[in-house]
Order: sequence, then structure tokens, then C-alpha cells
Amino acid sequence: MMTILNVLFQQIKGRKNMAKRNISVVVEFILLGFADLPNYQGFLFSIFLFIYMGILVGNGLIIIITKIDPTLQIPMYFFLSHFSFLEICYTSVTLPRMLRNLLTQKRNISFLACSVQLCFFLILGGTECFLLAVMAYDRYMAICNPLNYPLIMNPKACIMLVVGSWISAIPVQIAETYQIFSLSFCDSNKLNHVFCDVPPLLKLACGDISVNEFYSYAGAILFAMIPFLLILLSYIKIITTIQKLPSAMGRQKAFSTCSSHLMVVVLFFGSGIISYLLPNSKKSPSIDKILSLIYSTVTPIFNPLIYCLRNKDILMALKKFLLK
Repeated sequence: MMTILNVLFQQIKGRKNMAKRNISVVVEFILLGFADLPNYQGFLFSIFLFIYMGILVGNGLIIIITKIDPTLQIPMYFFLSHFSFLEICYTSVTLPRMLRNLLTQKRNISFLACSVQLCFFLILGGTECFLLAVMAYDRYMAICNPLNYPLIMNPKACIMLVVGSWISAIPVQIAETYQIFSLSFCDSNKLNHVFCDVPPLLKLACGDISVNEFYSYAGAILFAMIPFLLILLSYIKIITTIQKLPSAMGRQKAFSTCSSHLMVVVLFFGSGIISYLLPNSKKSPSIDKILSLIYSTVTPIFNPLIYCLRNKDILMALKKFLLK
């Protein structure tokens, strides 16, 4: 990570030197965000501040109750606590700067800050894809193979799955970030987006970007499509198994443990896959912004709401915690 940042820093120094020689080279970006809504900046700031506080408090509560409540000391909630922590990290990469831009109307972001934001955003996004797939695998083992579930999903295996989810995306996403910021941005520095993301950055690049687009699509397939297909396969087997259960009560209980996770999966993967796999020529900047806000902001705020409202174990543990 430090090596990549050092290289990017050297690139920035080179860009500044070129700028001093009156060569038109981008050394910072302007995040236009919601500049087309000048009369709603204060309102948008309040909305996103409320959302960010909701993400911190909601996911923080899930982390606390899954650690202290004895009834939640099972793999399902172990993964959920890590997912909630990931959601806090994921939104903290983009929302604080978005709030700062709305509050101060200063939308500039340095070349280095933009690259760091993109790098962490991609790494955490890849981690979220893998962790959602791990959570689906956990539900598959619990419902389709209950006799071997305690043996297979033992504490060591759970830790390895979580660690693997956290570190798997790091080398690939660092490399993709380096490739993107090795491009020349010589036409404009106005980034028509709410944060530094791959599609809007590629729109600003001049020269041949076919290689970068290929890596972007390949990354989307590796970190989004493959985990999504694995999740889909897991749920096909889960639904098939649930339908074979003799009692309606058993079927309802089995599906209730999966429905919350499935809703989060649809929200996150649906918007992310469209944003990264749909060609730039077929997307307007407004649609791009909406999709990015869904997978970067809406999903993290919905995560605690969905689990607290639809999961009886979480709801009961939350009530006990608040009563204390």
C-alpha cells in the first residue's frame, strides 16, 4: 500500500512541475456532486448527516449486541458483526468528504486524496462482496447440511473465511487504482460524481482507456458477478431444501434466517453490477450517482434496519440491551 502511495505521490510532484511549465495537466479534481441543486445543499447535508449517524449507530449496535449476548454466539452473527463493521468503514471512506463538500461548498479533492479514497473504496467494496458470499455459504451449510454444520463452520474456519474476505481484494484493487491514476487527465478536472469512483474517472481520462475498461470489467466480474452467482446458487439450494421441510413453521423459520441477508444482497449487488458492468455510453451521470449512492449509502443504512426488523434474535437481543 505504501509503495503505491509513494509512486502516486511522485506522479503528483511530476504533474505539479508540468503545471508550472504551463502544461495543462490535472493535479486535483472538482467533485461536482450535487452542484446542480444549489438551493438544496443544506437539506442534502442534513439528510446525509442523518444517514451517516444512522449507519454508525445502527451497525455499531449490531456489533455490540452480537458480542455481548450469549444467544448470538453462533457463526451467523459472527459474520454479521464483521459485516456491520465493514459497513461503517465503507461509508466512512466517502460520506465524511461528501458532507464536507455540501457544508463548505469546497468541492476540490487532491490527486492523492482521490486515489486513496478510490483505493480504499474498491478494497472495502470487494471485501463486502466476498463477505456477503461467505454469509450465504453459512446459511447454506446451516440449512442444507445441519448435521455437519458445527464441524465445518468451526471458529477457526469462520476466522479464516473473514480474514480471507478482508485481504483477498487488496492486491487486485491496489493495482487497478494505480492503473487508473497512471492515466492522463488532461481535458477536464470536473468529476461529475459524489466521490472518486472508477466510471466517472475513466470518463475524464484522455487517450486509450480500453485496457483500463477491461480491468474494470474484469474486476467487476471477479468481485461482484462471481460472488453474486455463488450466492444465487446457495439460495437455490436453500429454497429447494426449505420446500422439502415437513412443517410450515419449520419452513418459515428457515427462510426468516435468510430473508434479511437476501434483501441486502439484492440492494448491494443489483446497483453495483449495473454501475460497473453497464457501458458508460449507456449511463447518464445522474443515474451513475443514484446507483453509487445505493450501494455506498443506502445498503449500509438498510443493513441494521433490515436485520433488526426481520430477525427475531437480533430484535430480542436489542430490546434486552436497551432495557439494561
